[in-house]
Amino acid sequence: MSPVKYMKEVVKEGKRIRWPKRDDLIKTAIVVVVITAFAALILSLEDLAAGSMIQQLRDAFGGK
Repeated sequence: MSPVKYMKEVVKEGKRIRWPKRDDLIKTAIVVVVITAFAALILSLEDLAAGSMIQQLRDAFGGK
């Protein structure tokens, strides 16, 4: 298949896609942002706790 024919087929398929309505897209984007922020917060807290525990172990065993 030639690159030109391939691109024509891609455009043709792109026109058949049923895109979401603006309201649905905004709601979905908000859900994604909230979940991402929550996951980032949880991971940051876990990282902080792990770092604190490692530092306490270093202090307890005389590490540098």
